[in-house]
This record gives sequence, structure tokens and C-alpha cells, in this order.
Amino acid sequence: MNTKLHAVTDTSGRPIRFFITAGQVSDYTGAAALLSGLPDAEWLLADRGYDADWFREALTDRGTKPCIPGRKSRNKTVRYDKRRYKRRNRIERMFGRLKDWRRVATRYDRCPKVFLSAIALAATVIFWL
Repeated sequence: MNTKLHAVTDTSGRPIRFFITAGQVSDYTGAAALLSGLPDAEWLLADRGYDADWFREALTDRGTKPCIPGRKSRNKTVRYDKRRYKRRNRIERMFGRLKDWRRVATRYDRCPKVFLSAIALAATVIFWL
């Protein structure tokens, strides 16, 4: 069973919200699910998988500036702040800390609800460390 974990972190890289989708589902599904619960922020850093015009417009309507590089298949290039985008490593470090938990890294749990609860337990510990 494949799954994708979509996460929202704060500026320090601490996890705030999670959403799990099936592995073959587009990242846009996770973006749409997490959009309503995003905290107020000046910038949102995301990878190329979240590059969609509707997502950028929704962020702009909320008063958040998107820092998302364009997909390689995009016809018109999208400008983004490359220096700010380098800070996305905080998010990747958060995923690395989650995978330090063997249960999360190897996905022992078959049920998505149980797997998400294991992620939530690991994230709670990570948040306070």
C-alpha cells in the first residue's frame, strides 16, 4: 500500500497539520484538503508538486505569497524567490525526523487511520523537542 503524507509546518519546521492520500493521487488533492486549515502566514513554501494556478490564486486571496517553483512541463515560467525557497529544507528535515520513527518509516500499519495516528504521535514528540 502506498500513501503520500502532506504536511504543514511552522517557520521552525515543527509539524502542525497532516493529511494522507493514496500514493497514486495527485498532490493537488492534499493541497486542497490542507488549504482551509493553513495558519496565517506571509509566505508558503512548497515543492513543484503543488504548482497549480488555482492553488496560487487561493493563497494570494488569503494574503499569503506562494514560493513554489513551476513544474518543468509548464509552458510559462513562474517566478519565485530562490533564496527563500532554500528554507524549504526545514520541511524536509521534519519529514526526516518523522522517519526516525521506525514504525512510520517502514509503515507497519496497514490501516491509514492507524498509520496517521502513529504519525501524529511521532509529530507530537517532534514538536516539543
